[in-house]
Amino acid sequence: MKNFNLNFCCVLALLLCGQIVLGQNQAAPAATSKTAEEMAKEYAAWTKVRDDWANFTRYRAANEKLGAPKPGENRVVFMGNSITDGWIRSNPEFFEGRPYVDRGISGQTTPQMLVRFKADVIDLQPKVVVILAGINDIAGNTGPSTFKMIEDNLAAMAFLARSYGIKVIMSSILPAFDFPWKKGMEPAEKVVTMNAWIKDFAEKNKFIYLDYFSAFADERKGMPLKYSRDGVHPNKDGYLVMGPLADAAIAKALKQKK
Repeated sequence: MKNFNLNFCCVLALLLCGQIVLGQNQAAPAATSKTAEEMAKEYAAWTKVRDDWANFTRYRAANEKLGAPKPGENRVVFMGNSITDGWIRSNPEFFEGRPYVDRGISGQTTPQMLVRFKADVIDLQPKVVVILAGINDIAGNTGPSTFKMIEDNLAAMAFLARSYGIKVIMSSILPAFDFPWKKGMEPAEKVVTMNAWIKDFAEKNKFIYLDYFSAFADERKGMPLKYSRDGVHPNKDGYLVMGPLADAAIAKALKQKK
């Protein structure tokens, strides 16, 4: 375990170095015919990405306020992207009165989640983490990603959690036939390929596999309109489908022996 932590620190250092290089090499938005207000907003957005690529500031205050779990508390952290981020807004009842902590950030990819995993998951001392990630990597939100890159980041998060005694739930990626913000990328089969790897990885390493995909996928291997307005993000009805599946996986994880 000591060797794993050392290797992870090396990987994380390389990731952070890559972040710094990205910030140094990325040019500021060029001057255009846009209004001063529009340019100011674009510059503010660019500097935010440059200065806080993993978005540590999003949950910093909330994490400090949350504090350590109470004795006997089975805290669960949901780590993810906009699908997790939107869950607590669209279906707050799922989280109310329960030791469930939402730490999703819209638009994030697996390398960003890996960088903030210590601050937004491990330091919160949960019993269980539910990892739902990968769709934005397929969309190329932070640049092109190979399957291997996504797999490495998911594996690093899972093994890091285990090294701290946290039970791990690996969620399937939800179906998507197309991306409304980046048309024509044909993600459906890529999602199927990634989910096959996630399931196999979870089974081989005795993590819990949470299959959202089968509950949603239509004949196109996409998201039905009754569960999503844009074919990617669940609506409240979609989250009502996800909730019981997550609860069952959490109950199973809590019963796992160390």
